[in-house]
Amino acid sequence: MTARILVVDDIPANLRLLEAKLLAEYYEVALASSGPEALAMAARWAPDVILLDVMMPGMDGYEVCRRLKSQDATAHLPVVMVTALIDQAERVRGLEAGADDFLSKPVDDATMFARLRALLRVKQVLDAWRQRTDTARQLGIEPPPEPRAGIEGAKALVLSEMPGECRQIAEALAADGVEVHQSGRSDEARRALLEGNFDLAVLCLPPEGGDVLRLASRLRAEAATRDLPVLLTADPSQRGLVLRGFDLGANDHVLRPIDANELRARARNQVRRKWYQERLRNDLDRSLELAVTDPLTGLRNRRYVRRHLDGVLRGSDAAVMLLDVDRFKAINDTYGHAAGDAALREVAERLKLHLRAADVLARYGGEEFMVVLAGAPTDYAAMVADRLRGALSNDPISVGPALLPITISIGLAIAPAGCSVSGAIAASDAALYRAKAAGRNRVETAVPEDFIAAPPDQATEG
Repeated sequence: MTARILVVDDIPANLRLLEAKLLAEYYEVALASSGPEALAMAARWAPDVILLDVMMPGMDGYEVCRRLKSQDATAHLPVVMVTALIDQAERVRGLEAGADDFLSKPVDDATMFARLRALLRVKQVLDAWRQRTDTARQLGIEPPPEPRAGIEGAKALVLSEMPGECRQIAEALAADGVEVHQSGRSDEARRALLEGNFDLAVLCLPPEGGDVLRLASRLRAEAATRDLPVLLTADPSQRGLVLRGFDLGANDHVLRPIDANELRARARNQVRRKWYQERLRNDLDRSLELAVTDPLTGLRNRRYVRRHLDGVLRGSDAAVMLLDVDRFKAINDTYGHAAGDAALREVAERLKLHLRAADVLARYGGEEFMVVLAGAPTDYAAMVADRLRGALSNDPISVGPALLPITISIGLAIAPAGCSVSGAIAASDAALYRAKAAGRNRVETAVPEDFIAAPPDQATEG
């Protein structure tokens, strides 16, 4: 897995040693010898992970990390602090500054590369969602808010065969407002995680081993838990199992004896990252919905209905209707555009009431709507079209103090499977023209000649 690694240390020998190790594993490496240089390099070079020395003159690693995490351009970058400090309080201080993990000097190669692989997996997912969010922002769609600092309301499951440790973890997380569920069996924990909406799984490695890592691997294979953060607890002697756990999909770990502050700090980092990823995903869903939705009526838009019709015609016949509000310009001229907009919204609502869930109704442009009925026979489509016409003509629309008599004209085309989108729409448009010419407030059906006169297909256009 190639990636960009920024190494920050004020001692040249340390920089060169880490550079040699990383280059040997085919990573791209950049070096910085001070805090200000690291901040500038991070903004300019866009690394995938930052290995950051803690003890540096001037701006130390804690301050560098805080600044990285406070800037939009670098807040998402994983930061691993590299330190000779062994005091638990210093580790917690770094985690609270935003660090994702710690490596102790002298750096163990296997541990470093296992942590890099785990962090890079997470960053690749976040990068994909961030890229989609950037696209949405360019389209004028607001990005999701940043995740809140705390994790109150989060839901965690603790799997441990040791009741004392399970209770200790539950109490530590509960102090942050986390709802904690406990389990003593892997199969029971797996069912709960698959069925519940959890934000964190804490898997405790028993001293004699066990199948906890098998559960970590299975969670990564399930769609429902693929993005669930997994935090391991282990004895210092279980280093090999922890490294294996990272390769199987674990995100972080805490070594025994468990320090409550470190556990909470690591849990916060994992839950906040999950929530941020969910916000990005939800924002993408929202942006996709907006891309195919007409903002005035809430119906599907022209782009969507053409693509939908293209898909239907690849495998079946389709009834295609173009509906046009009669004399709509006069409504706008007489009552104003606000009244015209209100009238179009009411037209959309009435049309929806007379269609099945599987039928597609879209605003095609201006005062024109389109309906697509997949596989509908001619008689049924004609009945639906007349029902839609009657939904408007039989009941005037109330807009403010005005009562507007509104009618629609409809052109109906029964397009055979394999027909082009442009051909089907041109046929229904020709029928609509005849309905207008014949006096409006009526349904006309396309004839074979209407299809023959159709222009080349342009189904992918908006």
